[in-house]
Amino acid sequence: MIGQGQVPVIILKEGTERTKGRDASKNNIMAATIVSETIKSTLGPKGMDKMLVDSLGDILISNDGATILDEIDVQHPAAKMIVQVAKAQDDETGDGTTSSVILAGEFLKHGLELLEKKIHASLIVEGYKAASSKAQKYLDEFSKTLEPFAEENTLLHQIATTALNSKAVHGAKDKIASIAVKSVEKVADKENGEYTVDLDNIKILQKSGKSLAQSELIEGVIVDKEVVHPAMPKSVEGGKILLLNQNVEVQKGEWDREIRISDPLEMKSFLDNEEQILREMVDQIIALGVNVVVAQKGIDDMAQYFMAKENILAIRRVKKSDMEKLARATGAKIVTNLKDAKVDDLGEAGLVEEVKLGDDDHVFVRECKNPKAVSIILYGATKYVTDEAERGIHDALCVVRNVVEDKTYLPGGGAIYTELSLRIDEFADEFKDKRQLAVKAFAESLLAIPSTLAENAGIDPLDIMNELRAAHAEGKVSIGIDLLQNGKITDMYKAEILEPHRVVSQAIKSASESAIMIMRIDDVIVAKSGAPAMPPGGMPGGMPGGMPGGMPPGMM
Repeated sequence: MIGQGQVPVIILKEGTERTKGRDASKNNIMAATIVSETIKSTLGPKGMDKMLVDSLGDILISNDGATILDEIDVQHPAAKMIVQVAKAQDDETGDGTTSSVILAGEFLKHGLELLEKKIHASLIVEGYKAASSKAQKYLDEFSKTLEPFAEENTLLHQIATTALNSKAVHGAKDKIASIAVKSVEKVADKENGEYTVDLDNIKILQKSGKSLAQSELIEGVIVDKEVVHPAMPKSVEGGKILLLNQNVEVQKGEWDREIRISDPLEMKSFLDNEEQILREMVDQIIALGVNVVVAQKGIDDMAQYFMAKENILAIRRVKKSDMEKLARATGAKIVTNLKDAKVDDLGEAGLVEEVKLGDDDHVFVRECKNPKAVSIILYGATKYVTDEAERGIHDALCVVRNVVEDKTYLPGGGAIYTELSLRIDEFADEFKDKRQLAVKAFAESLLAIPSTLAENAGIDPLDIMNELRAAHAEGKVSIGIDLLQNGKITDMYKAEILEPHRVVSQAIKSASESAIMIMRIDDVIVAKSGAPAMPPGGMPGGMPGGMPGGMPPGMM
């Protein structure tokens, strides 16, 4: 209130909106929860897809949480924070985006119920932090270990298949899972017994026209270029490959020059000299025993002719990323100066050939001995199919990478979330104040994952959750919901439904952190861009009164 004789102090622009206290918290939590509810129906193998149509009429059909949220133009600031949860989950683990967003929504929904009971946000935050930290310790306790790429080990295939169960690749999930495992095995680097996997070394191409089951793994690299000269061979066996980051051309000056020729013989001499330079460059290539040249820069027409005469296959203007993949796949070194090139710099491939995929020509470098870069061709009836298949195989590659690097995995089907809920509910009894209610709310929120899995499959969540809780109360940690067979509870290890430790850990971590951040907000100030400040005594611009926009009375 402003007392008599006091002048009002203007701090914020006119039009600025301010929401305080419980109204601000409620507004933020409701906005975030709506985002969570939007993608809830996509969770699990029986989840539904979303169709998104943009302003240009382009269609996206997907059930991938990160993809859906990335395409939706969310405006509310709290809702944007939930979108960031999905993005962080996708960047860190490549899977579990829907689970993380659902958990964040549940943490906030239960947090709002506690706020309505007059429990202070600080106490809720403390309870959530304690519960989240405890959950991470339980996850370490429950996780199992494996040795990647052991011959008898099929666990990686099972983990990849579990990730693909919820994707639109049902008919070919075994084939896609096998490709994902084999791809990661090929590109994985091992040092001191530990693996590192860079998925950038796996190139994925989409092609329409065949079925998804005809997708294939190429143990080498596919370059979306064609052979530069029609007289060159289209196929070379036993490829000796030179990767060249240099122009096979006569160097032009940096400045424009004028050459005046008065005699035709001088012109011929000039052209002969240029031809001789190119001839020498090609002779250097021939001397190395090269039969395949991959150039990052240009190849002169005359040089192409000389190479064609020697049955050398050449491609030019290849992307830097493809050059690096070729180096890893063939064992070649990228040469930047032809004069310094040695035989040891060459790479090897069993077969290099030009292949037509759809309407485009590509050069396949295949049958490499120990390729540390590979390519995957995804086929499908339409672009929508191959787009979703690529999102699916990306998730499969990510979960296999996670397990290969961490060597730890957990039971799927909601089993681990049910067990965590039970343990954290018991952990809540250690608190003797209102934080206990927050920890119990955290535990209850975790049950949203198995409950949503059942609901999306058309199973009564109340009945199945009672069975699930009863099984875990008896100490059966790995009991979850088998939605692919009979919709009953069963041992997830026997049902071969597994997920990486990293995915579950990150989902709980990112969801709880974002929920905590949103619940700590008690004041929201939204500025209107360009709104002028209200001067004392009147409308903007010094007007003493009148219509909005500064119009004086009587003006319309």
